[in-house]
Amino acid sequence: MSEKLISLSPDLQRLRAEGYEIEIKGTILLVYNVPYVNTNKEISPGTLVCLLNISGEQLLGPADHTIYFKGDSPCDKDGSILNAIVNNSVKKDLGYGVVADHYFSAKPPSGNYPDYFEKIETYVSHLESQAQALNPVVTARTGKVIESKEQDVVFKYLNPSPSCIELEVVTKELRDLKVVIIGLGGAGSYILDFIAKTPVKEIHLFDGDIFVSKNAFRAPAAASVETLRQMLKKVNYYSDMYSNIHKHVVPHDCYVTPAVFDELLSMDFVFICIDKGDARKLIVQKLTGLLIPFIDVGMGVNLENGKVSGSVRTTLVTKEKNDHIELRIPFTDEGENEYNKNIQIVELNALNAAIAVIKWKKYFNFYHDLTAESHSIYETNVNKVIND
Repeated sequence: MSEKLISLSPDLQRLRAEGYEIEIKGTILLVYNVPYVNTNKEISPGTLVCLLNISGEQLLGPADHTIYFKGDSPCDKDGSILNAIVNNSVKKDLGYGVVADHYFSAKPPSGNYPDYFEKIETYVSHLESQAQALNPVVTARTGKVIESKEQDVVFKYLNPSPSCIELEVVTKELRDLKVVIIGLGGAGSYILDFIAKTPVKEIHLFDGDIFVSKNAFRAPAAASVETLRQMLKKVNYYSDMYSNIHKHVVPHDCYVTPAVFDELLSMDFVFICIDKGDARKLIVQKLTGLLIPFIDVGMGVNLENGKVSGSVRTTLVTKEKNDHIELRIPFTDEGENEYNKNIQIVELNALNAAIAVIKWKKYFNFYHDLTAESHSIYETNVNKVIND
């Protein structure tokens, strides 16, 4: 609940966006690493403990002007107790495993704080200003990465960027999706890079190939020589990498053949990123029969008068729109395509993936879609996207 509460609260979003280390336990807001001066005139990190006013899953405004504190007795720069804000120093068990050492009271002229951001800022200022008198660079706005501890949060660490209630609504359709990426070549690896930063429930990777040097030149990031020497399976290389950010990246060390079709039954969307026409045809037929929506991507690269001419294709197929499959998706190998000769055009790989993911987000109502095209081709030599 805590991350949902933060995502729906402009006050708490702003605290995180400003770089405060915040966490919610039950109905308690914790602000970590607030610098203060202790009785030895040393700078120490303390924790502000604020009781939240919650109704159901809705965060109401602060119920009062007081706050708790975990740490030694807070002092001014000369080592004298901050009696202006310290009401008492009696330990208090607040529940959820939180025990406070001090109780603060700093009442604003209006009698109460208008929001939690102003309340936290005020108490931070009381403590931080004394610490900064001894060391001007100390701050409570650390911007430190906070690891997610909630079972229903798919990210390994929390996004510090401010969000809003409207964005929470438009990402809702993505949250329960199980997404499949078939083929982790150039476009497939970038699709994974983009999808791993979305709150989808699961990301399933299918590929039976080894990750080798030509893949490194077509993929996000930069693989080391030591990594290439390990001859890792692509699915293991990428699942290890992207499990650093997303908790549910699932590798399947195999090609998608009829023998593994059953593993697609519970999936919600598929990206097909392979260049073998016969394999593509089998997969497309199966997904169409299962009524599972998918996007098939493709790339063509040719040399014309010593210059590269490229195109990237994105084809969306859904249960509502699938009569364009035979016309728009090739089921034969493309033969002498310069791309197959390892020409390095990683920007087209990334572009192909970006267009596909944008189309996927349009399908799930994240992006506004005026044209509702089911097929598009971008041509480099004329710099145009042709929609159909």
